[in-house]
This record gives sequence, C-alpha cells and structure tokens, in this order.
Amino acid sequence: MSRRYDCADPSDRAAGLRECASAIRRGELVVLPTDTLYGIGADAFTPDAVAALLAAKGRGRNMPVPVLVGSPTTLHGLVSDFSESAWELVDAFWPGGLTLVTKHQPSLRWDLGDTRGSVAVRMPLHPVAIELLNATGPLAVSSANLTGGTPPADCDEAQGQLGDSVSVYLDGGRADHAVASSIVDVSGKVPVLLREGAVTTAQLREVVPDLVVGS
Repeated sequence: MSRRYDCADPSDRAAGLRECASAIRRGELVVLPTDTLYGIGADAFTPDAVAALLAAKGRGRNMPVPVLVGSPTTLHGLVSDFSESAWELVDAFWPGGLTLVTKHQPSLRWDLGDTRGSVAVRMPLHPVAIELLNATGPLAVSSANLTGGTPPADCDEAQGQLGDSVSVYLDGGRADHAVASSIVDVSGKVPVLLREGAVTTAQLREVVPDLVVGS
C-alpha cells in the first residue's frame, strides 16, 4: 500500500521526507513534486531500482532515466568534459527548468538505461525536491506517468497512473509551470537544443549565442 504525505503541512512534510529517504535506501520508488512536473524517482546508483522505475512506467532501456541533483557542486563527481558553455548554462538557469545532457564519469557504477556514456542532469527549483535530494544524493527521476500517458501536474494525476508501484507520494500541490524542462546537449563543441520547454530558445541564446537547434 502506497503512503501519501501533504507537504503543505509541516509535520506531514517532515514525515514524508523521512519516509521517502528510507524508501529510496530500500530500493523502492517515490513520487516527488518539481518545478516543472511531478517525477517518479529511484536511487540513481541502485540498478534494480532504476529497472523498477522503467517497468513502472512501461518504458524501455532505450529511453534512459535523467538524474536530478540538489546542488551544482554535485556535478563534479558525476560528469566529465563539462564545457565552459555548460557551466554558464548552469549558472544562468539552475535551479530551474533546464536539463543538460553531458558525458558521465566512466567510473560511475550506475545503470540508467542505454546511455552510451551520457547522462541528462538537472537541478529542480522546488524546496521539497531539493530537501529530498540533499538527503538522498542524486536520484534517477522521470516524469511520473505511464509511457504514452499525460505527464502529471499534480499528485492525484501521478497516483492515478502509477498506483501501488510507488511506495511514497509527496504531494506538493499543483506544479507551478506544468511544462517539461528544456533539454540541451552540451557534450559536443556546440550546445544543441534537443527540446524547448520551460526555458525558451531566446533565453538560452542570451547565455550561449552559438546554440544550435537540433533537428
């Protein structure tokens, strides 16, 4: 049976965060609010938990799971060959609705799917998400919907799709923007916009004028 906590209530929020952190350590799945959409999360370094996340969504390994972090400094242990342009994007838009695709450290013992040596990483602008990430470390997080379903803007929508495959639901109210993050690939010499979302192309080009829009 899933447990759900109302993060608008301070005591319920504290209890929910404790339960979430414990569930993550046990290799279970949780749902958390972010500044964009609700996400389903698992310990990024527990392959069985990431596999369970993919199974809960009905998603294949060909669509690897992104990673959320609680601080930009966490990147130092996760990524390699991070360019000056990439750091400029982090400075400008983190925390916020920008996901960066980059090469991960080859020494990392994780399995996020068929990543081919890359990882999609973001720092969300949501206090509940940040508090949880600071307690657990990096989490593998994807939108909290079944594959083909509507990405959820509130906890009811997430629970309606994922049900008891998730151990703990953190209800943080309706997502502020309910728009998916923008995705920029910074693994090459020139930043490439893979998906426009919460951060517009114009906003990105104010920081990295050489941004290319991917086909």
